Amino acid sequence: MSDENKSYEFSFENPEYRKTYWHTCSHILAQAVKRLYPEVKLAIGPSIDEGFYYDMSSPFPFTPEILEKVEAEMRKICKEKLKLERFELPREEAIRFMEERGEPFKVELIHDLPEDAHISFYKQGEFTDLCAGPHLDSTGRVKGNALKLTACNAAYWRGDSSRETLQRIYGIAFPKKEELDAYLARIEEAKRRDHRRLGKELGLFMMADEGPGFPFFLPRGMVLKNTLLDYWRQCHKRYGYVEIATPIILNQELWHRSGHWDHYKDNMYTTVIDGEDYAVKPMNCPGGMLVYKNEPHSYRDLPLRMAELGLVHRHELSGALHGLFRVRCFTQDDAHIFMTPDQMKDEIKNVVKLFDEIYSTFGLTYQIELSTMPEDHMGDEAVWHFAEDTLQAAITEMGKDFVINAGDGAFYGPKLDFHLADSLGRTWQCGTIQLDFQMPERFELEYVGADNEKHRPVMIHRALLGSIERFIGVITEHFAGAFPTWLSPVQVKVLPITDRAAEYADQVAARLDGLGYRVETDHRSEKIGYKIREAQMEKVPYMLVVGDKEAEAGTVAVRNRRGEQTVMSLDDFAAKLKEEVDTRSLEQK
Repeated sequence: MSDENKSYEFSFENPEYRKTYWHTCSHILAQAVKRLYPEVKLAIGPSIDEGFYYDMSSPFPFTPEILEKVEAEMRKICKEKLKLERFELPREEAIRFMEERGEPFKVELIHDLPEDAHISFYKQGEFTDLCAGPHLDSTGRVKGNALKLTACNAAYWRGDSSRETLQRIYGIAFPKKEELDAYLARIEEAKRRDHRRLGKELGLFMMADEGPGFPFFLPRGMVLKNTLLDYWRQCHKRYGYVEIATPIILNQELWHRSGHWDHYKDNMYTTVIDGEDYAVKPMNCPGGMLVYKNEPHSYRDLPLRMAELGLVHRHELSGALHGLFRVRCFTQDDAHIFMTPDQMKDEIKNVVKLFDEIYSTFGLTYQIELSTMPEDHMGDEAVWHFAEDTLQAAITEMGKDFVINAGDGAFYGPKLDFHLADSLGRTWQCGTIQLDFQMPERFELEYVGADNEKHRPVMIHRALLGSIERFIGVITEHFAGAFPTWLSPVQVKVLPITDRAAEYADQVAARLDGLGYRVETDHRSEKIGYKIREAQMEKVPYMLVVGDKEAEAGTVAVRNRRGEQTVMSLDDFAAKLKEEVDTRSLEQK
């Protein structure tokens, strides 16, 4: 192995090494807890996307003070440079080994393994844990001054709400303290940008106990949502889409026909109407099939691009609900494109071009992931491979890079997932392009070809923003609530300094309102400094401060939310606002 390859193998840039590093940290965490509190029972402790955790059963809560003690003990274990040694035991001996140590969760895990299995363990000093590995060779490889326990939450044993409630301790660690400091700073910035807090402060949306997971959009949030959807509709019209709307509730037979009942029923809400079983739609696809079947089609009609802003409902566990990111009802910006086989590649490229245009409008970059055939799939494998090759060829010809996500396609076809990167470098899966030969077959969709014979169309399922609600959460955090002027619920606040300027303030607001801009006037008897600070807290792009001098001269004192100030005529400000809104600029000019 070359020095360069070896350097990468043991680098945090290598996902496998990073996973091994964090997995070892989870064992160090468990050892520290057992040293300090022997009565605690251990469950599982894996690495995760960012760090590690360990689930434990404890007779007392892990308070911040206790976590500090555990963290200090972890640093001691790192300094001890304990060697990690792997060994195996036959299943029955492994069960006795863990029973002697009073670890019932470990015993249960071993009981679930085959009778002829040899069970692997890892030992470090006095501590031994059931584990498949791999691990670092020594606790000394972990830098004690660059690890941090970050949270402690409740968790169910084996994810089952009917089982024991455990405590899950989360942690993070890096090879260098500077990397830990940078990570913690990023986490603090993420908290500042949390869309749940900003949504409340900016009056965008709310949640209620009467409907867990069902968001309520408030007046300013509806302005934001409708502005976003107006832009969505403009783009889709230019790209040749027609818009449809399909019912929220359809009979259960339809969901059997589509295959969703067999593959997705646990996430669906059902009801009975006139003695017949119905389901609330978790996807828009079957309704789109019925629209296509409503009339005959010729090859001359294709490609047919049908877009839908459909409200869908999916059952999510209460513990998984999270602001607008994980909800039980959301608007999916779906499209279903019906085409001939020779149109497939061009249509995929057309969708990617639309993605490029819209994502760049928000300053979002992306990475593409090609998800291939899962074990639980419909249709012939040869058709699947042809579909996968077509997706790959289309984006390769466009010069796009991608990674393979083996076995994670939808049950009816392979897909391209678009993972957006926000201003903090976090990624969000929003857009998707799914190539489907199966559903047109199930619904017996047809078109008449140039040969005057009937043929099956090929179909693309496509979501661009994904969930509109989730996308609003993403851009709220991306912009930290300071939306670009074109998108901001309130674009201008007019702030009269005195009561004498109130009439002129109303004239300024009426002029801008007449031009189609979103304007509010603050007539409260508060000091101008207070009004400005409040408008800045509301992330309003522009504040127009007007007093006797401005009224006499017909000007406005313009202050942007960055605190920059200038005086200009109202006409000049209106022209400036027009350019910024019309170009959908990300920056204030």
